[in-house]
Amino acid sequence: MTPDFWIERWQKGDIGFHQTSGNDLLPKHWPSLKIAAGSTVLVPLCGKSPDMVWLAAQGHRVVGVELSPLAVDDFFREQGLEADTRVAGPFTVRTAGPITIWCGDVFELPAEAVKDVAAVYDRAALVAFPASLQARYAKTLGALLPSAPILLVSLTYPDGQIPGPPFSTPLAQVAALFGATHDIDIRETRDRLEESPNLKERGVTALEEAVYAVRPKAG
Repeated sequence: MTPDFWIERWQKGDIGFHQTSGNDLLPKHWPSLKIAAGSTVLVPLCGKSPDMVWLAAQGHRVVGVELSPLAVDDFFREQGLEADTRVAGPFTVRTAGPITIWCGDVFELPAEAVKDVAAVYDRAALVAFPASLQARYAKTLGALLPSAPILLVSLTYPDGQIPGPPFSTPLAQVAALFGATHDIDIRETRDRLEESPNLKERGVTALEEAVYAVRPKAG
């Protein structure tokens, strides 16, 4: 799963993972994290998700991380926002109001980018990685943000039905990645096959979407 894979997906418009209206699990379960207004939220692999706009409307500052420059351009254009641009190492950083997007590889994200982050919202990052990179991703989050809770949305489907992405990430995998350092609270599970025609067409016969509140263990 190379960076070029995702760059090409955006260039081709092959973005069935994008949710034009955002994810309804976010407003339903975000309050469970009890994150104060004014706090900063990290949205890894943010694409052009309108979930960032929702988080900003709750009074949060938002830091997105996205590999595709096209996705970042689309976000600001579609939201009617004029962004200031600067360069920070290998990243292009664009900011409009309370929303900043670091365009580059999430695995190279510097501590500077997340110095004020109080929580993470992950709707499309973990499931975008195969198992080997999921472990690296979880380790990266843990190193950068050891005290930040995560609202995590995952997908689970029968093993081997499609090669991914998205990659099936059941509770057992979430626990293997985060359970040693975090408490995992299952907030909701639901059947999403009929709402995911692109995956159904690819051969998925059952699809569960789950949302977890993943909180660092006390002490």
